[in-house]
Amino acid sequence: MKKLAISFVLSLLVSVVSFAQVDRSQFPKAGPAPVIKIGEAETFTLDNGLKVFVVENDKLPRVSFTLVFERDPLMEGDKAGMTGFVGEMITAGTTNRTKDELDEEIDFIGASLGASATSVSVSSLKKHQEKVLDLMADVLFNPVFPEEELEKLKKQAITALATSKDEPNAISGRLTSAMVYGKDHPYGEVRTEETLKNVTVEDIKQYYQTFFKPNIAYLAIVGDMSKTEAEKVVNAHFSDWEPGNVPTFTYPDPAPAEQNMVGLVDRSSSVQTVIDIAQPIDLTIGDADYIPSRVLNQIFGGGSSSRLFMNLREDKGYTYGAYSSFASDKLIGQFSANASVRTEVTDSAVYEFIYEINKLVEEGVSQEELEKAKANLAGSFGRSLESPATIANFALNIERYDLPEDYYETYLQKMNELTVEDINQTAKDLVNPDKLYITAVGNGTEIKDKLAQFGEVKMFDNMGFPAQEMAAVDADVTASSVIEDYLKAIGGKAKASSIKTVKQVMEADVMGNQLAIDMIYDDSNMRYIQKTKVGGNVMQTAVIKDGKGNAIVQGQTVEMTDEQLDAAKLGMFFLPELYYETMGYTLTLDGIKDVEGTPAYKVIVTTPLGSTINNYYAVDSGLKIKNENPVSGDTFYSDYQEKEGVLIPMTQTIKSAMIPVPLEAKVASIEINPALTDADFN
Repeated sequence: MKKLAISFVLSLLVSVVSFAQVDRSQFPKAGPAPVIKIGEAETFTLDNGLKVFVVENDKLPRVSFTLVFERDPLMEGDKAGMTGFVGEMITAGTTNRTKDELDEEIDFIGASLGASATSVSVSSLKKHQEKVLDLMADVLFNPVFPEEELEKLKKQAITALATSKDEPNAISGRLTSAMVYGKDHPYGEVRTEETLKNVTVEDIKQYYQTFFKPNIAYLAIVGDMSKTEAEKVVNAHFSDWEPGNVPTFTYPDPAPAEQNMVGLVDRSSSVQTVIDIAQPIDLTIGDADYIPSRVLNQIFGGGSSSRLFMNLREDKGYTYGAYSSFASDKLIGQFSANASVRTEVTDSAVYEFIYEINKLVEEGVSQEELEKAKANLAGSFGRSLESPATIANFALNIERYDLPEDYYETYLQKMNELTVEDINQTAKDLVNPDKLYITAVGNGTEIKDKLAQFGEVKMFDNMGFPAQEMAAVDADVTASSVIEDYLKAIGGKAKASSIKTVKQVMEADVMGNQLAIDMIYDDSNMRYIQKTKVGGNVMQTAVIKDGKGNAIVQGQTVEMTDEQLDAAKLGMFFLPELYYETMGYTLTLDGIKDVEGTPAYKVIVTTPLGSTINNYYAVDSGLKIKNENPVSGDTFYSDYQEKEGVLIPMTQTIKSAMIPVPLEAKVASIEINPALTDADFN
């Protein structure tokens, strides 16, 4: 018993001493990389060149077939956007089935079918695989490309494009691509209304006939199917597919900026600035820098513990999140760091981005950062292996990028062997802090001069084209004179002032729903009411009277705060320009701007409490063509018609973050100077 007690005391003493000797300030050394057993994709090739990869997984009775075409990127020129229609046109009907019949058959068996310009895919339960393969082959070999479907797709694309013109992130994407790649590169060209309208059915057919060839195609089969069965079904459905010559294309590599350059899109109604700092990089899967770049990005801007996130969000509070990426591509990759920040901290945020980029390249990363990044990425890699589709993806990458057969089996080992020196060298290889494209989409008046400290500021429009050079404002033109010219243009101040009351109804179609906006103006008594109706039912009411404002939504009344009422008063008059002076508003002329191709004077209207709107008046006609309101969005005015001697816009196009598509509202009825009672404002 005594020996047992002594043994226990000694073992306890050893454990205590051992614990005391652990240095908790040091990050534990990483253990050896785990051995990854990746299920192999079995392969075979048809005589026509179609390469097939099979990943058998019988855990679920499902199977999927994904056909991928490996072609070079295309310059679409005056038909930019054409490839975006190919997938929908392929699945819009065949010589054997109409689109409705095709959709019905897919739905009946609970399958899925999709296509793009570079792929066709289907998936279904195992028992329906023959049916779904028949549908896939029908779509692939017998499309009819109906004209009416293309016209519908073009209208949808043009509507989506119109929406994206006012979406800051979409604008930022176009601007960054234009600066990094240039408009003469496949990754830099943009779709416009004109290029979309130029696309014909013949263009779609020509593309299909040129690029849908088995000798540039890969077919990945994932699910409950063996290689033996796959050879049988693939031969049955795809062996008669004729190969053909497919054109190839090369493009010069875009060069980084000669020095840091700033691109700015002026979006005056923005209360945030979308920032993207980018440059082209030579990075392809399998490059020596590829795996190190994954680790580097995890440290720099890959998540909520990254340097960018901790600096710009956690420390400075400039944004909800700041991120980066090192995108690889067979043609040309891109380094990018981005965030959306408050307007007033735009220059400070750009400064911090550049500070972090310089620090990354000049000082490198720490051992602790490296180990944490490895652990995070290893976990993500392991979780990705739970999906059989990942295995098929790996097999495709090995073939497409000419990678070693064991590239992914040894992926974690290669990552685990990376040193601080390796990561720091990758940072120097891929990032040049002195040749950055700094892009910003935001309120140009507030941020343009502040951004000049980072490089030459070049102005762009919302499609990524250089902004039209506007003539300088004549010395004798002031904000007040612009307003005076506007009142003259609509019929004169006297006639405009004779309008005291107005009842107006505007109607619009919102995704198939009829919308009506009833407005009553009583300018003399400073009363206003607006009722928004959907299908005849009142959904929302806003009332201003007796110096107060209320909003009524679904029966609930909310009184406006002083600040909300102050902002609402900017729109309570039928012809607000008549009342700017008496309301004590400040007018500021902010030069001549390009509004959808029309030069216009920009006048900033500021209330005593600081609420602002921006009005734009065409230089040639003097008419108001646009209003920017931080609350309701942007309103474009058109189709001016004379009513009681005064020109009134009969169409208003509203673009707002609160509505999914631009809203085109037309005046359905208007009464000038009707008699009003208190009941009208209830």
